Amino acid sequence: MKSKTSRLDRFISQNSDFSISDTRLLIAQKRILVDGCGAYSIQQKVTEFTHVVLDGHCLKDNKPVYLMLNKPKGVVSATKDLEHPTVLDLIQHPRKNELHIVGRLDLNTTGLVLLTNDGAWSRKISLPETKLAKTYEVTLSKPLSDEYVAVFQQGIYFAYENITTQPACLEILSDYTARLSLVEGKYHQVKRMFGFFQNEVLALHRVSVGDISLAGLGMGKSRALMVTPPFTERRVRD
Repeated sequence: MKSKTSRLDRFISQNSDFSISDTRLLIAQKRILVDGCGAYSIQQKVTEFTHVVLDGHCLKDNKPVYLMLNKPKGVVSATKDLEHPTVLDLIQHPRKNELHIVGRLDLNTTGLVLLTNDGAWSRKISLPETKLAKTYEVTLSKPLSDEYVAVFQQGIYFAYENITTQPACLEILSDYTARLSLVEGKYHQVKRMFGFFQNEVLALHRVSVGDISLAGLGMGKSRALMVTPPFTERRVRD
């Protein structure tokens, strides 16, 4: 993947009539502003979202976009699909075609989907090391018991990958419904964990990612996230 970060002197040479060697003098003459402050080094990093002004002329002013969507059933977590509506079809935003999806949901899974044009932010959310809790509401075909809570906390062995899931927090809400928080995103993980008990998942709804919650957002609706980064780490209880 092509890097979206470059040195200031190289950026100036690529986006103005000045050469790489001119940049040091431009800095000394205080003619370059980087994110509103005077540039101080030819080696300053210019990222995808760095604001750069030269002689009062803006050379770069790309802004990050962060959106949250309450995905309905039957909508694909993709930017294009020939058979089903996509999450982008539900969004009214002038820059929606720049966005990618952070943490996809299956076709029939509903709830919180995050979208952004900030690759560094989405990678941080997705990295296993971040241990960001994703919380789901689950409806099952068979009654639940306290045994589920203990087994989910201990971890469940997946023979196909030869792994044991990390501890997950299960809260039983009623005989057939529960709230599950986990820090992983293995393939069909929630369904497979309940499959350990041969209990079919009838409905799955993601309500939060870290501290980002649907918080009354209507089904099929989206809104901007105003804080960067719009989450804090929340770990599943050990």
